Amino acid sequence: MDFNVKKLASDAGVFFTRAVQYTEEKLGQAEKTELDAHLENLIARADCTKNWTEKIFRQTEVLLQPNPSARIEEFFYEKLDRKIPSRTTNAELLGQYMQDAAKEFGPGTPYGSTLITVGEYQRRLGGAEREFLQTSAINFLTPLRNFLEGDWKTISKERRLLENRRLDLDVCKARLKKAKLAEAKAALWSEEVDKAEHELRVAQTEFDRQAEVTRLLLEGISSTHVNHLRCLHEFVEAQAAYYTQCHKHMQDLQKELSSANGDTFPNAFAVNASTSGVSAGPSPLSTATLPGASPPSRPPNPSNALESSTLKIEEVKPPATGTRKAKVLYDYDAADTSELSLLADELITVYTVPGMDPDWLIGERGNQKGKVPVTYLELLS
Repeated sequence: MDFNVKKLASDAGVFFTRAVQYTEEKLGQAEKTELDAHLENLIARADCTKNWTEKIFRQTEVLLQPNPSARIEEFFYEKLDRKIPSRTTNAELLGQYMQDAAKEFGPGTPYGSTLITVGEYQRRLGGAEREFLQTSAINFLTPLRNFLEGDWKTISKERRLLENRRLDLDVCKARLKKAKLAEAKAALWSEEVDKAEHELRVAQTEFDRQAEVTRLLLEGISSTHVNHLRCLHEFVEAQAAYYTQCHKHMQDLQKELSSANGDTFPNAFAVNASTSGVSAGPSPLSTATLPGASPPSRPPNPSNALESSTLKIEEVKPPATGTRKAKVLYDYDAADTSELSLLADELITVYTVPGMDPDWLIGERGNQKGKVPVTYLELLS
């Protein structure tokens, strides 16, 4: 291999000189050319942009792919410029397991048929998640990565070059100062002063040119912010579309399960009501629990003949065991004396009695008692 010994020696000399100069600047023994305030502000803004973009990028990667091993695998695929293999989402895998289990249990059984239904919706949820991950990676992660691996590397390179030009300029200033001091002692040094002044003018020109190049690149950070803002909007839209799809799938699943299992499970809240009236089971998921959702429509008044003929609120006694606390989600105005008016966020005691409509519970607040709609409550464990 052909080495340029002179160039190697020259580079080593420059490196040593700059190392000495850095040390003297830190110790306050050498003058340092300061950048103008505008350029300093641009540099500080660029550093801030880079640091926060890197943090947002890394955390978004964790959000989209929590598995660190999978992230490392995807990183190597990207570096090798190879296509990342399609990965089954956890929801899709769960849906497949449920459908496989249904085949073993018997698809004609209530449990087996329900597993098939739930498994299909889990696979739909997984498909929606896959689409969200792909959209977010393209519209949000890729622009952030392009900035960190492209634009920022160019800016860093030009900033290093600017710093070298500044050091060269300071060396020329120090050399001229030294030559002028020597000139004062001997006229023979006038030629050395001319040479130092020429070198200073060249160094100053190169420094000014590099400062302008760096300034133009740093001012482009504003365009980067605009681009990242647009990408952020696209990320939020993709996230909103994903959660909307998930919500719709779960609502459809609830309706399908309700219609399929209505005869088998008439009241999900009441368990073994004929013997003890124990209320066990979480409240069903509904749009009433979603932030910003409007109150659900008033359930129809019980039309059950048994309840209307035999249930008298004043005679209803709470069971010995099985009462639960419930949080009121929305204000509710009683339609008649058999119902209990509710205020949002208050806590009441609820229970059910044999023969009662599944959309209603008995609610107690102090000495007050009456029927309350299930959809206005969040049952607490």
